[in-house]
Amino acid sequence: METNRQKKIAGVIQEDIADIIRILMRETQQHVLVSVTKVHITPDLADAKLYVSIFPVEQRDKVFNYIQEHNHAIRHQLAQRTRYQLRRVPELHFNIDDTLDYIEGIDNALKGDTPNPIENPEILPKRKKM
Repeated sequence: METNRQKKIAGVIQEDIADIIRILMRETQQHVLVSVTKVHITPDLADAKLYVSIFPVEQRDKVFNYIQEHNHAIRHQLAQRTRYQLRRVPELHFNIDDTLDYIEGIDNALKGDTPNPIENPEILPKRKKM
């Protein structure tokens, strides 16, 4: 369970990181939409897990790798923006938020665009035995 302090700091980080990435994408002439959907921060405020959603999906891996490569620069920009709010800037760990893909899969299944796993059980992934 997150404390109020963690939630407030996560909100500040989410807003600032979203702005930093937006500026970074504009400077590199990459025409993509990157959203910071969720930020989880550890109780000691040392690590922050950031979930990013990237659109269009075709450029997701390229843009995500670019963000990973520039993690240090993004953290430095965050430190500049929050220098009077945070004593120490947390380590940033970026993750891809695939919630939209999951929703699209459910939507396609409901529309009948994908095969029905009840009628075709062989399409389901095999479970590993313990």
